[in-house]
Amino acid sequence: MRTFLLMAMFTASLASAAWTDYEEIQELELATSGIERLAIDAGAGSMEITGVSRTDKIMVTAIIQVPGKNDEDAREIIEQDLTLSLRKKGDVAELRSWFDNSGWSFRDSSGSVRLEVRVPEQMSLDIEDSSGSITVSDVRGDIDISDTSGSIRMFDVGGNVRIDDSSGSILVNGVGKDIEVDDGSGSITIERVGGSVKLEDGSGGIRVSDVEKDLIIEEDGSGSVKFSNIRGTVHNDG
Repeated sequence: MRTFLLMAMFTASLASAAWTDYEEIQELELATSGIERLAIDAGAGSMEITGVSRTDKIMVTAIIQVPGKNDEDAREIIEQDLTLSLRKKGDVAELRSWFDNSGWSFRDSSGSVRLEVRVPEQMSLDIEDSSGSITVSDVRGDIDISDTSGSIRMFDVGGNVRIDDSSGSILVNGVGKDIEVDDGSGSITIERVGGSVKLEDGSGGIRVSDVEKDLIIEEDGSGSVKFSNIRGTVHNDG
């Protein structure tokens, strides 16, 4: 019995060593001459976007993860099922990042891509994301986010902001102009806004402070609403 247990433990150890999470890093770069906006279409995985002064490039670091596969199988999955590209189309840069999980290789596994993106600080952003957290900081252009699930965090952005979010918490600290949020569920915290704030919320607490213009709450399904230092008018129809 002792020999059998030792053999079983040894076999399990080998299996664990052979079937670990695989990680690969790819780098993408695109000159921004003639480009005004970056459009991102992303699948599973977190995303961090940072505005950078004195740069004329979009730089992407993609950390690709395939759990529970050996190196050979993981590389085959990446080669066959991963879409990862950064291209110019007119005045728009298009970043696409997702796994096609309809293939045979995903019957018992799934892949994700963590994106670290650096853009010129004046760039506008248009983000469509299926799952995973989103963090945006130091971007001066307008920002439009459509997100299915995952938290959204935003710090010191200069333009207008629109967020359409199904679920996940939202934290925004520092917006130069107006912000509009349509949220299905999850807490919302918004601070330091140079324009107005407009909210529609299905469920979750709302906290808003330090707004230069108006606070408009068109719908609030459930959850507490707290606000302070609103220099314009407060309209609460929720």
